[in-house]
Amino acid sequence: MDKLGIGIIGCGNISTAYLRLSPLFRALEMRAVADLDMSRAKAQAEAFGVRAETVDDLLAADDIDVVVNLTIPAVHYAVSKSILEAGKHAYSEKPLVLTLEEGEDLRRIADEKGLRVGSAPDTFLGGAHQAARQAIDEGKVGRIIGGTAHVMSHGMEAWHPDPDFFFQPGAGPMLDLGPYYVTNLVQLIGPVKRVGAMASATFPTRTIGSGPRKGQTVPVDTPTNIHALLEFANGAIVTLGTSWDVWDHKHGNMELYGEDGTLFVPDPNFFGGTPQIAGADKERHDIDHSSHPFGVINDDRGWANYRCAGLADMAQAIAEGRQHRCNIDVAVHAVEVMTGVLKAAEAGQFLEMTTTCERPAALSGDQARALLV
Repeated sequence: MDKLGIGIIGCGNISTAYLRLSPLFRALEMRAVADLDMSRAKAQAEAFGVRAETVDDLLAADDIDVVVNLTIPAVHYAVSKSILEAGKHAYSEKPLVLTLEEGEDLRRIADEKGLRVGSAPDTFLGGAHQAARQAIDEGKVGRIIGGTAHVMSHGMEAWHPDPDFFFQPGAGPMLDLGPYYVTNLVQLIGPVKRVGAMASATFPTRTIGSGPRKGQTVPVDTPTNIHALLEFANGAIVTLGTSWDVWDHKHGNMELYGEDGTLFVPDPNFFGGTPQIAGADKERHDIDHSSHPFGVINDDRGWANYRCAGLADMAQAIAEGRQHRCNIDVAVHAVEVMTGVLKAAEAGQFLEMTTTCERPAALSGDQARALLV
């Protein structure tokens, strides 16, 4: 198949992962990068052998088919809208947008123009999570009736040199880390029916612990301790905790309870890890996912890292005329779930979801290999 020309808008830290890992995938060819700060664009262009463009020039470039939006979440909607209006397919880092209304507007524009919109996270395509998906689809634990999911720490101000935006509306642990968890739950169980929650912000400020601004404080203007209940369309009830107010805990990242057994799912923030299954005997057994290429360690930190898998699947889906897995229906539904949790916490009531989606298609080992060079 012909490669699609890929451009990137936003040359911050995450752009390095996309530029470094895109050569793994046969449908992708990185060709240009852009940033409001041209020095950043030029540095990444030189490091990875692509062109540095202004944003306007990249959007007008004839050899760019898909533009990856790696800007800060507050401008995801505006930048993705400009990509679509330029006649390019758009793929965004998570979260796709910050409101349901923004997501529906992108869907409208994409439908009118016959374009695709994709969105991270794509970690649910990892070998570990696809093995868990296969176990569910094969009925290994029976119908999923409940679960727990926790992503809790004390935030990133200790190590991040500019953590300000993490603690502002549009971020916080729900919108920053929640996409990994909500998206994986949706691909494993299906869409969410309604949500309820309680939320707080324990610390009014945070102190930067590294970099040139070490010792400075930043204000906290969004909830940082959120505990939610998600009721799924299939009847499952899942507790979801996202917090940056916790020093330590012993919760598993994700556990799903079926009528016939339990699944222990690794951290949805990563592609790899070892899923486990237990039945009535309460004996835990590792689920073998060695045949899935997106579980193979390929990172010097000992991680399986296949960022760009969702982008590559979208490129291949465009060529094949099928739905891509990291699609706008899943992304918009996840946005409604996450923002709905925050609204439910503020209102003190359960909120019904107005969107739904199909579970994205499972990705077998053979299908994953077909995405790779």
